[in-house]
Amino acid sequence: MSIKENMYVQSAVATGASTWTIITRHILPNIMAPVIIQFTTRVPAIILTEASLSFLGYGIPPPAVSWGGMLTGSARTYKFLAPWIAIWPGLALSIVVYGVNMFGDAVRDLLDPRLRGGVGRYGLK
Repeated sequence: MSIKENMYVQSAVATGASTWTIITRHILPNIMAPVIIQFTTRVPAIILTEASLSFLGYGIPPPAVSWGGMLTGSARTYKFLAPWIAIWPGLALSIVVYGVNMFGDAVRDLLDPRLRGGVGRYGLK
């Protein structure tokens, strides 16, 4: 809502730009960074929540595979004899969360028009 009140949007309206031109050339490039940041913080939180709920027995039913489900059930019995039963799902979970965060940070850097090092308006100069 605050982006549409900026001067560059008002000047585009004053020059007679169409609604789609204003949205695609002025509003979308300026809201992509917050949207990407929201995505890269929400997705890992959802993944960790699902794994936690599956570990506690409230998530995905047992025939389906889940990282939290791999750590519960019969894995609890053998986790002292074979600790890699807990290490590999935990490591995979950590790598996915870290990867989503790094990917989102890189995409934000590329698409943010306020950063000088990025491509700016989707590569159009």
